[in-house]
Amino acid sequence: MGQPFTRRALLSTAAVAVAGTGMGFPRNDDRPSRRDFQTGVQVLMADGYRLVRGQKVGIVTNPTGILPDLTHEVDVMAADDRIELVAVFGPEHGFRGAAQAGGSEGFYVDEQTGLPVYDTYLKSGQALADIFTRSGVDTIMFDIQDAGARFYTYIWTMFDSMQAAALAGKRFVVLDRPNPITARRAYGPVMTPQFSTFIGREAISQAHGMTVGELAKLFNAEFLDQPVDLTVVEMRGWKRDLAYEDTGLPWVLPSPNMPTVDTAFVYSGTGMFEGTNLSEGRGTTRPFELIGAPYVDHRWADALNAQRLPGAGFRLAYFTPTFSKHVNVLCGGVQLYVTDRKVFDPVKTAIAMIVTAKGLYPAGFAWRFDTSDPARPYWIDKMTGSTRARTDIDAGKGPDEVEAGWAAELAAFAKTREKYLIYRGGR
Repeated sequence: MGQPFTRRALLSTAAVAVAGTGMGFPRNDDRPSRRDFQTGVQVLMADGYRLVRGQKVGIVTNPTGILPDLTHEVDVMAADDRIELVAVFGPEHGFRGAAQAGGSEGFYVDEQTGLPVYDTYLKSGQALADIFTRSGVDTIMFDIQDAGARFYTYIWTMFDSMQAAALAGKRFVVLDRPNPITARRAYGPVMTPQFSTFIGREAISQAHGMTVGELAKLFNAEFLDQPVDLTVVEMRGWKRDLAYEDTGLPWVLPSPNMPTVDTAFVYSGTGMFEGTNLSEGRGTTRPFELIGAPYVDHRWADALNAQRLPGAGFRLAYFTPTFSKHVNVLCGGVQLYVTDRKVFDPVKTAIAMIVTAKGLYPAGFAWRFDTSDPARPYWIDKMTGSTRARTDIDAGKGPDEVEAGWAAELAAFAKTREKYLIYRGGR
């Protein structure tokens, strides 16, 4: 008699099939799927988990830890006898993605797999090391889809987890995934120590142009006082200029306000609007693409289009956020479209948007002011990494002059970044 048809057997079979073929999610166009492309977790599975054989394993992940057939890696691993998965660690928004921005799911036992899920959000240092120790794992894996921006918190969850793993004497394995906005180059200002927060721990540029695996190598060598025992399971078939859509991977929301690849392409720039009193589009179906405020009219779209910013177009838009800034209030503004990804600079585009809005609406525009942090009250400074961008804009400088202010530090980071790049093509 053959093997019983059980969910466990089905998932184990799926793991082998997905890892072995690299087959992707069906497309809506005529382009062939990238059968030569595999994520880090697919490479790990295809090798029979040899890298972690005989070890108790935990994984830091969220809903983006997905395989091309839409199954989740934790569900597959939990049903596979070739790996001893004993714990899951949830970041901001939680392992299953149930929490909104600034929230997490707490500790619980996952109904789907029976695995304990530990909450890592805003935990670091010895407190996080103690969680890793309590979980009983030997190796901690990390597999979360990044969005390519310094202020997207998952890379700092990885940083904190690496630091804690070193303290706890645990091994750390990164299962690499694509940078969704490609990784041709880095953009924007570099973080300075006095503005270090969970949206930017260390001196990397605002759009870092790296994969999480490459960042892990950089973090380990440049920033960790106690380096961790690190292994990066590299992707196969990925190049720096490869569009996310060409990988064959389905896009899964990494967080509630990152619904599409288009969102990721603008986020490292328009995320800065969180540091202003304009809505960044939270509470709409196109966050970080729809930007506006009750005081904005058609002149903003007209002025932005007149600048002919490379790879960018602007549509006059009106919207009413259902939560966050200006909730239930009609806002005028723009929808930002990326018309040519190859020449689009997300950071400089957003700076031009801010400069233009401040010039057109001096009585309405304001920087977001945080009274709970009197030493660093301007949220925009924490996002850009210093006071420079804000003070240059307040001084009336144009986008080119603002960009020139960070040129030297960006060039220095680019040299450091180069040492840790794993993948080639399109740089």
